Amino acid sequence: MDGERRRGGLRTFFLGGLVGAAAALAAINRRRRLQRRRARPRGLAAFESAPCYLELLDREGEGSEVQRES
Repeated sequence: MDGERRRGGLRTFFLGGLVGAAAALAAINRRRRLQRRRARPRGLAAFESAPCYLELLDREGEGSEVQRES
């Protein structure tokens, strides 16, 4: 009886480990697919397309035109 109980516990442990590993692999795969789908720019390209940076460029462009007209 004690031997059967141990085998059952080991079987449950290994089955739980396999299910956990499969879930971890599925989560990693899903995360990679989502990152590819977003296609967000990285590095300097991400900064240059930021709305705050584009607004700053617009302001600098307006300021230089005002100085040229004077």
